[in-house]
Amino acid sequence: MTVQIVLVHGIRTSATMWRSQLAFLDAHGIPATAVDLPGHGTRMAEDFTLHEALHTIDTAVRTAAEKGPVLLVGHSMGGLLCLAYVGGAQKPPVDALVAASCTALPQGAGLTAYRVIARAVDRLPDRGMWLTKRMLAATIPVETRSDFSAGGYALDTQDAALQALSALDLATAVARIRIPLWFVNGQYDQLRLSENLFRRLAPHAELIVVPRTTHLVTAMRPEVFNAVLRLAIATVDASDDLSVRADAPER
Repeated sequence: MTVQIVLVHGIRTSATMWRSQLAFLDAHGIPATAVDLPGHGTRMAEDFTLHEALHTIDTAVRTAAEKGPVLLVGHSMGGLLCLAYVGGAQKPPVDALVAASCTALPQGAGLTAYRVIARAVDRLPDRGMWLTKRMLAATIPVETRSDFSAGGYALDTQDAALQALSALDLATAVARIRIPLWFVNGQYDQLRLSENLFRRLAPHAELIVVPRTTHLVTAMRPEVFNAVLRLAIATVDASDDLSVRADAPER
């Protein structure tokens, strides 16, 4: 059966951040769905809640699982939510997980500092859009530069989403995950803070650090991230083939 991909975006952005990955997967005949979380993208008018965010992921995953094995892919906030979802008390129908730019616990002083900075930027005359555009122009290739903004920025949702993330028990969730798991970080990603902790919690996971990239690894080096997807897809395919052989009746 064909591997089904479910992509979950990060904070402030939307499903459009995955345009490069969606084009790559489509070119290779791999079915993929990129969701919009509540308060983001096409759902900007909605309030963000953990319940609805996890429900959104669960709905997309279960729909995809009807057609084949599922590779779940999340970036930043989306990665944290995917880790919490896969490592929940109930095992969902996910066969592998790529968690990008999310090896940090959304708690304590780190989260408080992040929220303070985000609020300060939001108080700028243009709510920080000039600064955001300058940063993207300096770091993101022109062909992927507009992907993060194409669905709009969820500026009014950001603080509520950050606060909600603090309720996640990520340490427990990550320790429960037994399926193939990849942590993908940019070399200069600020969310590498707890990278070693995440590796201890999930010793079977593979860590891939992409050189010369920051937090926005999917857009800065899309060809590298797409190669990670190829690796994950091949891993799921191989596991599925082994399962089929194991279930086949002996002759």
